Parts: sequence; C-alpha cells; structure tokens
Amino acid sequence: MTDPRLDPLVSTDWLDAHRGEPDLRVVDATFYLPHLKRDARAEFEQAHVPGAVFFDIDAVADHGNPLPHMLPGAKALAEAVGALGVGTGDRVVVYGGRGLIASARVWWTFRVFGHDRVWVLDGGLAKWKKEGRPLESGAASPAPRPFAATFRPELVADLSRMRGILERRDVQIVDARSRGRFAATEPEIRPGLRGGHIPGSLSLPYNELFRGEDDVMRPEEEVRAAFAGAGLDPAGPVVATCGSGVSAAVLALGLYRLGRRDAAVYDGSWTEWGGRADTPVATEPGRR
Repeated sequence: MTDPRLDPLVSTDWLDAHRGEPDLRVVDATFYLPHLKRDARAEFEQAHVPGAVFFDIDAVADHGNPLPHMLPGAKALAEAVGALGVGTGDRVVVYGGRGLIASARVWWTFRVFGHDRVWVLDGGLAKWKKEGRPLESGAASPAPRPFAATFRPELVADLSRMRGILERRDVQIVDARSRGRFAATEPEIRPGLRGGHIPGSLSLPYNELFRGEDDVMRPEEEVRAAFAGAGLDPAGPVVATCGSGVSAAVLALGLYRLGRRDAAVYDGSWTEWGGRADTPVATEPGRR
C-alpha cells in the first residue's frame, strides 16, 4: 500500500472529517474542453463542496502564449492563488470532474510552484455527490492570503526540452490521449492539428488508471501494472504528454503514487507539437 504520508490522494471520508480546519483549503478545479460547451464556473456556483474556491485553469494561465492554459509565471500564479485565499503554509485538497484531469493538473501546478502540501480528492465531486455529502451554492468570497511561489523547472517540459529528449532518447515519453488519437485513427479535438504522436512515445490513456466509469483511481498495484503494460519503467525518468497538458497530469499523479516524484508534464503537449510543421510525427499503434 502507498505510504499515506506520500499518497497524493485523499478520500471523501477524510475530506468530510477535516474540512473547516483552519489551514485546509478546498479547491474546485472543474474544467471542460471547449467542444463540450459547458460552463465550469457556473456549475461551481450551482453546487460545490462547502468552503471551496474555484480555480480556473484557463484564467490562471500565461495569456501572452497562444497555446491554451499554459502555466503563468511565478508572480502571477502567487497573486492568483493568494486571491483564492490559499496561503503559503496551507494544506490544499483539489477536486474536479471526470477522470480527475483538472484536479491533477492543479495538483501538478501547485507542485511546479513549490507547494507540496497538496492532494487530490479521489473520486472527485461525483463521488462526493453520490455519497450525499453536503454541498453549497453561490460564488466564493475568500479573504486573500500571501502565497509564495518558486518555480521548479524540472517538473515542466517545453518544446526545446522535448526536442532534446527526442534526440537523446534518454527520457521516456508517455501519452495520455486515447489510443485512436495516438495512432491518428481518431480526429483531434482541436482543429488544425496533425494526427499521431511524438516518435518513441508510449501510449497510456489516462482513463485506464480508473475502473470503468468510476473516478476513483485504481489501487497502486493496478496502476503499476498499467504503466508496465504500456512499456514504461517507473524507475526511469519520464515526461507525460496529452492534448493540451491537462490529462497528462493524471499520469504524473499515478507515477507519484509509484514513487516517481519528478515526473514532468509537457505543458504545450500535442496542441503545440501537432500544430507545428517542423516537428516529427509517428502513427504506429500504442501498446496495450
């Protein structure tokens, strides 16, 4: 079993028992891709875990970069997080919707900026609601708190780093998109992108770390088996990629559970790589 001091997941029982403690902040990171035409903030205001604040990954981003929801700088991140009422010493529990994709992204974001006291709610808001736990509505009005952010570049891969990895073949690349998108047999969600994957990548769709339609992550031994089935050695260095740097964080979360604390995420992911004409693309099917 994963050491509970190192496990990045907390249960709904744990959160229900501890919410309201003075140093515990609950963050709703619900996010939807544009083609789903859903308003995450409006849904937050309709119903959320009591005391939660809303972290909008499209708003807390580098707006000077044309790629979607790229990480902001440390100063901007600190200001945005502090405005949500999250302080430097606080414990943070992040939850979200389907497949924990956005909650994992926000968990990774906190870690990128030096805040390790962060966990993901296993099962997310769906499990919380299913169990009939308390909810509240309305917009959050947190009191601002000082938040210090220190950028950890080793947890983030950019285009230059990915080109270097491809040249040296010294780091494993694992892709969280569907196998069809990986092999270019399904269309990309965003228009204008080529199909396929970064040459040499391994395929492990993020949803394979969950059981069926459940948002509860599989036990550690099953997560380990899923990575092994994809051909990945969790003892070696790894960068996770996906469509736009969100679901890749689920793989980083899974690897953290296996002891790989330094797994990086390619922030631009396929939106950057597949949107360029000067990056190589492969289309062979991923392993099962």
